[in-house]
Amino acid sequence: MSDSSTEKIQLRQLSRKQRRVLGTLLEKAFTTPDQYPLTLKSAVAGCNQKSNRDPVTNYDEDDVSAALEELRELGFVGEVHTEGGRTERYRHYLRHRTDLTEAQMAVITELMLRGRQQLGELRTRATRMVAIPALEELRDVLQQLIERGIVRANGPLERRGIEVDHNLYPPGENREPLSELGEEPITTPMASSRTDAPAASHGHNEAVADLQAAVAELREQVADLKDELNELRRQLGA
Repeated sequence: MSDSSTEKIQLRQLSRKQRRVLGTLLEKAFTTPDQYPLTLKSAVAGCNQKSNRDPVTNYDEDDVSAALEELRELGFVGEVHTEGGRTERYRHYLRHRTDLTEAQMAVITELMLRGRQQLGELRTRATRMVAIPALEELRDVLQQLIERGIVRANGPLERRGIEVDHNLYPPGENREPLSELGEEPITTPMASSRTDAPAASHGHNEAVADLQAAVAELREQVADLKDELNELRRQLGA
């Protein structure tokens, strides 16, 4: 398949390495556009970084190069040469060759890089790339992806404690199971003497989940900055 083709492509089942490499290209296109497209070395570093990755990997250049070639053959990735550049760089084609929205791509990116997540932490992490102001907007995005078979959930998205994951696992790969559902929403009149108590409790729990996810994300960003600083020091030393 030619890299210059404008034929539309559909997101499909991908291997673990393919998902990590594609997710890394997507993330860096959103978060560090001045360093994108990525060189092979940058792609390796992005795949193996310790922050915002689960599990942490130790891919070498051969691993990432093979995955990039596979993704190129599938039409998801292209090789580009920048003016004055001496090495090949790689970019993803999802933005121009699929009908995915920016928010949908951000959500899929986080799920490919970290796997299953609850909605509060997923919204906070995806907002690094595209603003998703409220959980209701995230639910709309997820519902669209579920209907397309790209995302799976362990229950209705309105339910507290729900988890979601991408649905791009190829046959034969063990899927990480989604956890048992969290506490049932309070729906019976006997649960409280106030009719608005369940909604208030639900909103409070969502706010707490958002704050916890935000704190976790800040810690990850600090770790990411430390990784980048160490890499810069290594390059300057070399």
